[in-house]
Amino acid sequence: MSSDPTETSVYVHFPWCARKCPYCDFATEPMRSDALPHDAYADALLRELDARAGDLQGRALKSVFFGGGTPSLWAPNALKRTLEGIREAFEEAADEVEVTVECNPSSLDREHASLLREAGVNRVSIGVQSLRDPHLRFLGRLHDRDRALAALDGATKEMPRVSADLMFGMPGQTIGELGEDIARIAEAGVRHVSAYALTIEEKTMFGSLYRAGKLRVAPEEQYAELFEHAERCFTDLGWTHYEVSNYADDGELSRHNLHYWRGGAYVGLGAAAVGCLDQGPGRAERWRNEPNPQRYMRQQILEVEVEELGPDEIIREALMLGLRTVDGMNLVSTERRAGRQPREGREHEIERAIERGNLVWDGDWLRVPVDRWLKLDGIVRDLF
Repeated sequence: MSSDPTETSVYVHFPWCARKCPYCDFATEPMRSDALPHDAYADALLRELDARAGDLQGRALKSVFFGGGTPSLWAPNALKRTLEGIREAFEEAADEVEVTVECNPSSLDREHASLLREAGVNRVSIGVQSLRDPHLRFLGRLHDRDRALAALDGATKEMPRVSADLMFGMPGQTIGELGEDIARIAEAGVRHVSAYALTIEEKTMFGSLYRAGKLRVAPEEQYAELFEHAERCFTDLGWTHYEVSNYADDGELSRHNLHYWRGGAYVGLGAAAVGCLDQGPGRAERWRNEPNPQRYMRQQILEVEVEELGPDEIIREALMLGLRTVDGMNLVSTERRAGRQPREGREHEIERAIERGNLVWDGDWLRVPVDRWLKLDGIVRDLF
């Protein structure tokens, strides 16, 4: 299925964390919890909502995602005020608005999960990353295995829906360890997992260490083995591998992320947040907010970058995002958004990919078979 053109998701960026992880290149700043400007940041987000009121007319709220950073460090009352403001800013809303908060095990327990639920949150995504203490130390995480399991236990008892993040590709990690982590997380009552390969980003501590020859990384073939083993483990659980890095039990797919991957409109609120709203067929506008939280809260500058997207950009992004999913890219909805047929100008490339088994054309959908997902980047690049 494709997204309704009026449905709009909201991403709220919380730009602080207790400690910056060495692999993280997100726009975040470490800050002590007792120094966080809980209410001042909520006030700034509500001011931004007011400033964007005109853009939200005629739109229906689909989902809300609080990401970061570590939004579980934010006072639940401040988060609640922000969520209420978001709901009030839309004239319409989906029957069940999915509201997700990213959490770290070091700042989540059952009581906090209960407060989030009372604030209107119905889904949490917990950054477990691993249930092996040596791997957690390597990743610079603030929690250990026991803390991760306690956070999962508290969340599953209080929240209707719980997702967990896992990483693979740490030096020395075995497929047995990954399989045991997956089994233990499922046993805890989690019904959605995002499993990401460890990547070395340039502007991170790991990036600096890697360039200096001081960081050992897993060989490429090990990444492939771990990816394929994760696929087998989740298949055995009866889960669906519905996006390259995401697995879910029946009914547990992330509605917010699916909305992104299907090319839906979204509003970005907060420091460094990115938003993208369609402006009619063949036109969309994407913006990025001021990344410095202090300047953002002073509202001296709201947006630091605005980009107009035309038909070509809309189609390329639809290919890049849609082909990550098991359903693929919807040709009809992409044509509606781009004002042009997405196959136009790339007929030869599509035909060649189909002949090679890298692409399947199925009715209104174009998709990459799951067994070719390890080659996905190259397949998509050839279609650009």
